[in-house]
Amino acid sequence: MNEELLGLKPEKIWKNFKSLCDIPRPSKKEEQAMAFVKKFGEDLGLETIVDETGNVIIRKPATKGMEDRKGVIMQGHLDMVPQKNSDTSHDFEKDPIQAYVDGEWVTAKGTTLGADNGIGVAAALAVLESTDLEHGPIEALFTIDEETGMTGAFGLKPGVLQGDILINMDSEDEGELYVGCAGGMDANVKIPYQEIAVPDDSVAYNVSVTGLKGGHSGMDIILGRGNSNKLLVRFLRYTAIKLGLKVSSFEGGSLRNAIPREAFSTVVVPAEMEDQFLSAVKEYQNIFSHELSGTEPDLKLQAKKTEMPESVLDADAQKNLLNGVYGCPNGVMRMSDSIPGLVETSTNLAVVKTENGVAQVLSLMRSSVDTAKEDLANMIESVFELGGAEVTFEGAYPGWKPNPDSAILKEMKSVYQNKFGKIPEIKAIHAGLECGLLGGVYPNLDMISFGPTIRFPHSPDEKVNIETVQKFWDFLVETLKSIPKK
Repeated sequence: MNEELLGLKPEKIWKNFKSLCDIPRPSKKEEQAMAFVKKFGEDLGLETIVDETGNVIIRKPATKGMEDRKGVIMQGHLDMVPQKNSDTSHDFEKDPIQAYVDGEWVTAKGTTLGADNGIGVAAALAVLESTDLEHGPIEALFTIDEETGMTGAFGLKPGVLQGDILINMDSEDEGELYVGCAGGMDANVKIPYQEIAVPDDSVAYNVSVTGLKGGHSGMDIILGRGNSNKLLVRFLRYTAIKLGLKVSSFEGGSLRNAIPREAFSTVVVPAEMEDQFLSAVKEYQNIFSHELSGTEPDLKLQAKKTEMPESVLDADAQKNLLNGVYGCPNGVMRMSDSIPGLVETSTNLAVVKTENGVAQVLSLMRSSVDTAKEDLANMIESVFELGGAEVTFEGAYPGWKPNPDSAILKEMKSVYQNKFGKIPEIKAIHAGLECGLLGGVYPNLDMISFGPTIRFPHSPDEKVNIETVQKFWDFLVETLKSIPKK
């Protein structure tokens, strides 16, 4: 299936992207991708370094006559978000991505595609192997584990990189140049519970919310899509109060930076309340469909009878879990005052899971204003601490403050206008880019981010527009040719 990518242009990018699709590379499991990129550089006879964190740096000398240009660091991340539809059989640690051409787009069969950030990585590899491009000194920086903690960027040491300009190729709208991004932080909530006996005269059901679109918790949070954890807990809380429902297990969402698309819970209800319970399922299906008719047309709330579980959560823990998740902030909290249309602060209630006597809740907070991010963290903490939960915060990373005087910004605006006859849009992004962390380690770097058009990253609907990959490549090639002198 991936073979049809080889017929697309530019050939070098799609050839390298096809190779990446063949290599399993979910976050924290990028060893094969690291080995591939390392061998790629070594086979070209280029200086190739793997740092202690696992980042790969490949250096390519300037072409003849370009030795006096500022050094450019092309940067992308090797890992991809592993998301699949529930009816798709795929092992992200073993199976290749099944990419295919769908009209004007490339997408994947039932899984994330990995164009985020595979296209950027493939472009850097294409520059490294090309013999007909003009450019100054080049470094390609391939980081690891961007999607689940930015471990690679966190671990990069001072003094390793030599370049003056960093071009991040992890943005997802062609024709736009990004000069700033939000910072982020993870909230981790733990609610202990006791497993108690199932009440007599009960019936058991598996309840699910499925069919949601999900998406990138930074890029797509503004779209108002449904959150499967919030929806299912809303239903469970109502039926627990009205009908005496008991929760045996809950599993919703899987990644902190993906809007949860599915959530599942095994529950029991008094046998005498079974009909009312089934009526409530239909009632809430109608409620959810009405409220989210424009954004989630395929939403399904379903209940299927199942075998009786061995236990249920104790009453206090269940109440604390359902109330905490129900009351926890989720979605856009505030829009930017300075940049129209940009989300300033948001949170994604990403994962809810019961296992081994602990209910765990994970939420990812983003904001371009540090104090607003801290306020949101306090808000989440206050909700869950009412029920005696343990709340901790980790993985905080800084935002990237726009620099209106950036030399590479001015140069790339000019290059784009000359190449395509229009001025690119200059934007900041609500998603987290590694530029914030890299700029903290290398404060003198002049940074910018751009890329082809990618839609629905972090979901199985992810796709990349073929035409924009060509424009992205042409823009990159012309930019490298136009890098100013030292």
